[in-house]
Amino acid sequence: MTYKDDLLSNYDYEIPEELIAQKPVGNRQDSRLFVVNRRMQKFYHRKFSDIAEYFSSGDCLIINITKVVPSRLFGRKKTGEKVEMLFLDPCQKNEYYKVLIKPFIGVGKKAYFENGYECEIMSKTESGETVVKFNKSGVLEFLQEHGIMPLPPYIKRKGELAQELSDFDRQRYQTVYAKTLGAVAAPTAGLHFTENILKTFKENGINIATLTLHVGWGTFKSITSAELKNHNMLPEKFTIDKTNAEIINSAINNNKRIAAVGTTSVRALESAVGKVGFSKTGKAFIKDCSQEASIFICPGYKFKIINTLVTNFHLSKSTPLIMASAFSSREIMLKAYKEAVKEKYRFFSYGDSMLIL
Repeated sequence: MTYKDDLLSNYDYEIPEELIAQKPVGNRQDSRLFVVNRRMQKFYHRKFSDIAEYFSSGDCLIINITKVVPSRLFGRKKTGEKVEMLFLDPCQKNEYYKVLIKPFIGVGKKAYFENGYECEIMSKTESGETVVKFNKSGVLEFLQEHGIMPLPPYIKRKGELAQELSDFDRQRYQTVYAKTLGAVAAPTAGLHFTENILKTFKENGINIATLTLHVGWGTFKSITSAELKNHNMLPEKFTIDKTNAEIINSAINNNKRIAAVGTTSVRALESAVGKVGFSKTGKAFIKDCSQEASIFICPGYKFKIINTLVTNFHLSKSTPLIMASAFSSREIMLKAYKEAVKEKYRFFSYGDSMLIL
């Protein structure tokens, strides 16, 4: 039997186009915070600057310190026609790269860029990725100078507007704690944090643990199967070091709040515990590890590490919305989204925040 929670069609909702944020608020911490108490099934409307009030000494906040590469690049075909390219693994170490390219210009054809860079189309995979070979090294450095931030398609930055707002997006489509280059999308739940908020957490005795999960193009990829069980997540590389694993495990052992900032952090944490099992006390724990996460979390999943989630408002039928529904419930989440639309919250990457307790 197929239940409602198992069907993609039951994760749909309506949102007016004007609520899709095209730019973030002026100050990161001034975004709104929609608080969901899943046990009491109650909602509260706050500012993100209030978030520390929901934490106590000894609690643990876990952030993803991946850094977005400006991996969207514009070039031209030999005929002069414009070509747009998104690098899927911009930190690649050789001259071969996997990209998404539009329009597809054909195997054996070339695309031309600034500073004498050009690439040849080598092949195209069944999943839509294109393999290209560059004529020069230093592609990552070239992207850092000439690339544009890989904003999702619902943020309109076409033509001259993309160039005009390039510097702005380089700053704001990046968390203040971003450190390790490798992502092609931002862990957007972290975009609301400021240095002052993090300082307040530390002053209040709240531990901050870090991990790195390089967000891949799967964050843009739609679910195509009608039943959730048939969807496969694309793998993403992540690392949790020993020091931060110990910070998290200490909070677990002391029955403290374990809050993941973003669905990317959740995927890393739940993948890590899935590999190393449970302690003698019966509590889940994680060890330092460096591997890939391809876990798809949907209703029915039993969370082993986190008990609190900081997230954003997500697209309908998307994997982050389905994960948030697994953490609360599909009914609570869709009810929350309905109220958020009514209260005119700003949605998606540059929009407002949600705290699920």
